[in-house]
Amino acid sequence: MAAYLLHIPTSFTPTTTTATATATSPFRTLLSYKPSYIHSHKPFTPLCSRRPDYIPNHISDRNYVRIFDTTLRDGEQSPGATMTTKEKLDIARQLAKLGVDIIEAGFPASSEADLEAVKLIAQEVGNVAGEDGHVPVICGLARCNKNDIDRAWEAVKYAKFPRVHTFIATSEIHMKYKLKMSKEQVVEKARSMVAYARSLGCDDVEFSPEDAGRSEREFLYEILGEVIKAGATTLNIPDTVGYNWPREFGHLIADIKSNTPGIENVIISTHCQNDLGLSTANTLEGAYNGARQLEVTINGIGERAGNASLEEVVMTLKCKGELLGGLYTGINTRHIVMASKMVEEYSGLQVQPHKAIVGANAFAHESGIHQDGMLKNKSTYEIMSPEDIGLFRSNESGLTLGKLSGRHALKSKLLELGYDIDGRELNDLFWRFKSVAEMKKVITDDDLIALVSDEVFQPKVVWKFGDVQVTCGTLGLSTATIKLTDIDGTEHIACSTGTGPVDAAYKAVDLIVKARVKLLEYSMSAVTSGIDAIASTRVLIAAENDHTTTHASGEKIARTYSGTGASMDIVISSVRAYVGAINKMLGLKKQSN
Repeated sequence: MAAYLLHIPTSFTPTTTTATATATSPFRTLLSYKPSYIHSHKPFTPLCSRRPDYIPNHISDRNYVRIFDTTLRDGEQSPGATMTTKEKLDIARQLAKLGVDIIEAGFPASSEADLEAVKLIAQEVGNVAGEDGHVPVICGLARCNKNDIDRAWEAVKYAKFPRVHTFIATSEIHMKYKLKMSKEQVVEKARSMVAYARSLGCDDVEFSPEDAGRSEREFLYEILGEVIKAGATTLNIPDTVGYNWPREFGHLIADIKSNTPGIENVIISTHCQNDLGLSTANTLEGAYNGARQLEVTINGIGERAGNASLEEVVMTLKCKGELLGGLYTGINTRHIVMASKMVEEYSGLQVQPHKAIVGANAFAHESGIHQDGMLKNKSTYEIMSPEDIGLFRSNESGLTLGKLSGRHALKSKLLELGYDIDGRELNDLFWRFKSVAEMKKVITDDDLIALVSDEVFQPKVVWKFGDVQVTCGTLGLSTATIKLTDIDGTEHIACSTGTGPVDAAYKAVDLIVKARVKLLEYSMSAVTSGIDAIASTRVLIAAENDHTTTHASGEKIARTYSGTGASMDIVISSVRAYVGAINKMLGLKKQSN
């Protein structure tokens, strides 16, 4: 396996500083330090031949940092980010290709659907070696109770490397108002449940003191010491509400490392939320102070303001690993863009244009001064190459797509945009592309991205969009006729009126589907400028009496589903999005029954 960070095999103690560099120091003086970005546009040659063999509570190379991805668990808890089993499995496979060390595949106790999804990922992804021989650990979350732990173990035990991740709150405010438990009760519950997980045959148990960032230090040392004795292999330190700032969180990790009995026998991990926009900084500060597992999500999605972003953490380590003491990961960064796009499409959570690393503007240069510098030397305004994350500049190939373009040209352009699509998906997309190309002289990159979203990243078909006909205007009621095809191939037609063409079309869909659905959000944007622009629509829906369980408190919350659609006709785009969201909802319901 190839590591993608500069590796300096020297010891690293973050609390020790010197005024000058020595021959044995992992640092150089700032005057002699040569930034890695100067060489960022040259082909990268990995200096470490393979990642260390996986041992739950030990890493043979002290500079290696494990990447723990929780996109499928914490990330899916974002409003509207509900994903089907197929979508979760696709993302898990992409995470494995990316080289993620641990995949937290879900919270099995929350629903039968989540349990089955985690089990499938454990079977299908947790036993398959990648090109480098790497097999990811598959992890399931559980509260500190036997039922949760039983279900988590039932789901993950099929993986080659299974892990159960259990947690209980340790801050004063959580223990008093949420748990209504004393410190002694919390310690006993944590200790006994870690021991119980080990008794089931699970040799890899992670423990998290929820809201550790606001917990009393001495109490943390005590409870962490007890779970180590009970058999915990990883101690995850969460800044659950994103309250800490980097120096504060770094000191917390350093203090735990210095004061917890038995800490040398476990891996320290971080889990930083982004409520103050500091999750990436806090995560890196945790690594600097001794954490060797970092919990992140693709695109930084997650509850409230989200989590530390995998791409930001990994690329910072790649660019600044030398200053961080030679820390490196096993992530193959050239798969970042595809992972980002897949999560964006399946979750329905769009990446903001100025998002670091993967945003649409991350490698865009508009000012004249910047463009001049880029033409002379790309390193003037880019600290990393877009090719490093799997993004290829569209203006370097000279490909312009139109109605005469073939499959090969389409596939080449898609690869430039970060999409590796082949087989039936490429064929279906090609015919959608050709139908649009008949009406547009030139197909832009944004047009293609919209078509990929609408054609490739769609849930399993329960209802297939057929035709729509609308009449509307100032002279009468808007009327829509809709034709959908069910899973058996039977066509269904319905007609309805509404306050506008989209409203009428949605009511006609409801008459066919017969599902009690509430439309929560509707948004539409033109993908490009001009009268022939493709319209991209996103909807968010909820069904009556459809709830899921939050991982922390166990409270029931309404489950929501997103859908996207694209077409040069705004009504068709809207109906595609609505039907896509309904398919996702019905698919999950069918899986749960």
